[in-house]
Amino acid sequence: MSATETGDPDPTPPLEMMKALLDAQVLKLGVHIRRMNSPGSPVYRAGENIWPVSLILGASFAGTALVHYYLGAALLVAGCVWWLGKVQPRIKDGVFDRTSAWALQSDEHFDALWAKGVLSLFAELPDGRKFAATRRDEWRGFVRLVAAESRVEPALKDAA
Repeated sequence: MSATETGDPDPTPPLEMMKALLDAQVLKLGVHIRRMNSPGSPVYRAGENIWPVSLILGASFAGTALVHYYLGAALLVAGCVWWLGKVQPRIKDGVFDRTSAWALQSDEHFDALWAKGVLSLFAELPDGRKFAATRRDEWRGFVRLVAAESRVEPALKDAA
């Protein structure tokens, strides 16, 4: 029995539909970075959070103890600027990429993160309407709605 015989217009699983919409940049995935970059998260890496801070503080304490308070303060300020300018953006991007990859592996992973309120979805349709879905909303229905609304003209796509 085919999908048209059962009355289901689109047999594509919602996760596959979401991946296609993400690739087409119709749908955007939001990730709560702070919650995913915490111990207990499946994508948390302690080394990328602990070692840079330890290095900054250690250099500051060593500069203070061995030379002078002003050197320790200067090293601390320089370390904070380095952290905020170089390290933190790289960590945020890494957490987002790892979370997205982990969530899109399976329905179970996505459901688990969705239930915790870590993920959100945002869509801007070609006609300018904007939609968002958070933990209170059902993500499968949202993806189906966006997929149905974002289709411009399937006949023209097939002809091209």
